[in-house]
Amino acid sequence: MRTDPNCIFCKIVNNEIPAHKVYEDDKVLAFLDISQVTKGHTLVIPKEHFKNIYELPADVAADVFKRVPTIAKAIQRETGAIGMNVLSNAEEIAGQTVYHFHIHLIPRYGSEDGFGAKWIAQNDAFTKEELATLASNIHAQF
Repeated sequence: MRTDPNCIFCKIVNNEIPAHKVYEDDKVLAFLDISQVTKGHTLVIPKEHFKNIYELPADVAADVFKRVPTIAKAIQRETGAIGMNVLSNAEEIAGQTVYHFHIHLIPRYGSEDGFGAKWIAQNDAFTKEELATLASNIHAQF
């Protein structure tokens, strides 16, 4: 199994440092984020070390993502959250601070619960033709 001896999440996987684990099996670990954005903020990680979504093999992604709904439902039942943000950051520009792929499950309790993910839609920034070209060019990458 691929690990990084300097990675804090690998150290959690290897029980070298403690964590408040909420789910664990042979491939995936979920634990409470030490910096709770909202009550129940949980990180879901593959036990194997991959930097972020760009390095994550499809089979490992499937292992992680197929467990996310079950973990999210357990968090919702326990906390009574009325919604949940599911996100992952890739690279510093996107807010990644730990370079071991992880998914944040952030329970939501209302507009004043301490978390806000907002963006400005650029509805008029691109023409239909530009969007069609972009879609075609991305499709060609497969």
